[in-house]
Amino acid sequence: MAEIMMNMDGKACEINPSPLPAMPVVAMAYVPFQQFNTTYMPEKGLEMGTIFPELDKPFLGGGIK
Repeated sequence: MAEIMMNMDGKACEINPSPLPAMPVVAMAYVPFQQFNTTYMPEKGLEMGTIFPELDKPFLGGGIK
């Protein structure tokens, strides 16, 4: 069961919602919710451009040739 927290407007929101809808619809695109796990220390986050290790992905560049 997801943990519930109240936002500044007094409305409930889940701390770590399920990454995808409970009943996804066929042929619909979904972007999963980010799950809050660990974070980098501030100095490492500044160096990497994000404090979330899950979002620390290499830029492979490329482009059209």
